[in-house]
Amino acid sequence: MPSENKIGTISDPGGATGGAVACALELGEAVTSDITAPRATRREWFGLAVIALPCLLYSMDLTVLNLAVPRLSADLKPSSSQLLWILDIYGFLLAGCLITMGTLGDRIGRRRLLLIGAVAFAIASVFAGLSTSAGMLIVSRALLGIAAATLAPSTLSLIRNMFLDPRERTVAIGVWIASFSAGSAIGPLVGGILLSYFWWGSVFLVAVPVMVALLVLGPMVLPEYRDPEAGRLDILSAALSLVAVLSVIYGIKDIAEHGLRPEAASAILFGVTVGAVFAVRQPRLTNP
Repeated sequence: MPSENKIGTISDPGGATGGAVACALELGEAVTSDITAPRATRREWFGLAVIALPCLLYSMDLTVLNLAVPRLSADLKPSSSQLLWILDIYGFLLAGCLITMGTLGDRIGRRRLLLIGAVAFAIASVFAGLSTSAGMLIVSRALLGIAAATLAPSTLSLIRNMFLDPRERTVAIGVWIASFSAGSAIGPLVGGILLSYFWWGSVFLVAVPVMVALLVLGPMVLPEYRDPEAGRLDILSAALSLVAVLSVIYGIKDIAEHGLRPEAASAILFGVTVGAVFAVRQPRLTNP
């Protein structure tokens, strides 16, 4: 048994050999995955172009309003606090609803959620563009933020299902990120061009034809996907976190406008209390 003795005397400190073998096996599986993964067809690449439209648009809405502020202020006459809410509420609701909408898309279908969000975004854009008061515009911008939160996770999830080859998926995600970045960058430019020819509401209405195009082309080129192991939709946790953050922000904005007064202090205290309830509740959940 000389060969067995030689093998038995080979030292393997810390399992280095076993680790190297495991790494080699994983590398082999990755290479095999790269070789066997189906390549994207023309339909998937055209679908990526369609996906880029809402990515460009919902990020553009973060900055497109900046140049329209003087005109809408002269028309709607918002207070300083209302003007801050007009500018900020879109981003707050967009960020606050992302996780919830991602889970919802896993449950009902990512393409379905994307198309529902497109309809909601178009309708909210019309209401925003035709707003006759500061309060109406704030509510419209809030609805736009919620609708935008359905677009972001749906588009990224669809990319994962459309592009199975790792290299192609990397390119597709790069396009997705570039669309988001470009939207933020060109927002003021698009707003300036529209304001040169139209009234301030046009910066919102420009979203309508884009969303109509998404509704027409999306069902043709985008696949549907549901996650069979989707997490539980915890609407209460999402509501608690949003209420906590918005209440504190409301109190801070009110202090900036009117100074410290009972209304502002109560709003901040309420927000902190709701936030504490949220924090205490999470560890007790199966899927926090």
